Amino acid sequence: MTQTLAERLGAYQCAGLAPAMAASGKLTRVVGLTLEAVGCTAAVGSQCKVQTQFGEMDAEVVGFADDKLYLMPSESLKGVIPGARVTPAGDGNGVPVGMALLGRVINGIGEPLDGLGPINTGTTADFLSRPINPMSRKPIKTPMDVGVRAINSVLTVGQGQRMGLFAGSGVGKSVLLGMMTRGAKADVVIVGLIGERGREVKEFIDEILGEEGRARAVVVAAPADASPLMRLKGCETALTLAEYYRDQGLNVLLLMDSLTRYAQAQREIALAVGEPPASKGYPPSVFARLPALVERAGNGAEGQGGITAFFTVLTEGDDLQDPIADAARAILDGHIVLSRQLADSGHYPAIDIEKSISRVMTAVTTPEHQQQARVVKQAYALYQQNHDLINLGAYKSGADPRLDMAITIRPRLERFLTQSMTDVFDYEACLKELEVVAMPLLRAG
Repeated sequence: MTQTLAERLGAYQCAGLAPAMAASGKLTRVVGLTLEAVGCTAAVGSQCKVQTQFGEMDAEVVGFADDKLYLMPSESLKGVIPGARVTPAGDGNGVPVGMALLGRVINGIGEPLDGLGPINTGTTADFLSRPINPMSRKPIKTPMDVGVRAINSVLTVGQGQRMGLFAGSGVGKSVLLGMMTRGAKADVVIVGLIGERGREVKEFIDEILGEEGRARAVVVAAPADASPLMRLKGCETALTLAEYYRDQGLNVLLLMDSLTRYAQAQREIALAVGEPPASKGYPPSVFARLPALVERAGNGAEGQGGITAFFTVLTEGDDLQDPIADAARAILDGHIVLSRQLADSGHYPAIDIEKSISRVMTAVTTPEHQQQARVVKQAYALYQQNHDLINLGAYKSGADPRLDMAITIRPRLERFLTQSMTDVFDYEACLKELEVVAMPLLRAG
């Protein structure tokens, strides 16, 4: 049957495409964290208001089947009642963006968490942006100073690079992020704390980030007790802010902790609406959304700035073959592995330079720098491979001149690769120290 004009207009209004009042539907079912509603039409990704005993609750349309809408609330389901009114509310107001956000702590949808009053920027941006034409991006040609000696010298990062920080629990990834926040030569720092314990959020801001780091940073926090939708939005909000500052011509450092929590939030939502699992419980949509998120970082077009991003990836049981870790390695421009063995021995930051790599290092460093980094990594790897023999006394000096040199230089190399959490090392100073460490290895051939 052909729809009348009034019926078609009503559908558009319900989808938030016309300014008139949208028609309301009703809540018919609650399954896990998902709400099912009938009687209204709304586009996937749009917002709805759900009436509860305590007022209206925000929810997002995450799917539909026939005449049913699947909604994911942004908060607790407490107070939801059968037959509750559901009213489409369009696409929402977006994320507030502007220089007034510097020094602030916000949640996944841009609301303040720091008790410093409302955020009045006068400008908003969508959670999801249009992808940049890859032919329009500036190439990565300039090294990025992050203030960490091991990274600056042996795993040099370029401005606009996307790096993965692979770590298990308790090996110092949060401390390393804080060190980079304070020491990096960036105009603006965006920190996304997604799925972390609530206690760690305040500790990171007060003790690791500090007043100096916080002054030029925006912290987006969506802790572990937040809804999957809020955790998902937290990651997207952090990227939206980074894109805004990049488009203003600024050099942005984005620290996202963690990409794994983003994938887990998407898994919870996808499984709740009936998507079948594919790889170790992760639905296909997870592996589709990961590159879409990561590709938002990087350099902009000519005249714009760049986003240098570090995405932490949790390796459960220190398993680097975890599906999310494996997928992340394929879409990032390199990875830094934090070793539990090094952390247990008091080696901080616990960066395993043997297993780590920066894929754009050759584009931002000189051949001399690359050669020095190469011989240092070779000496480090050679010692690690023969570590048990050396400790047991089974290796006799003189059997392998290269190993003899690796043993001799080991104490100096240990000092070079470690630093305290308050130390900041300039990029040029790191190169001079690398040359001093590498010179005996180069002379020995």
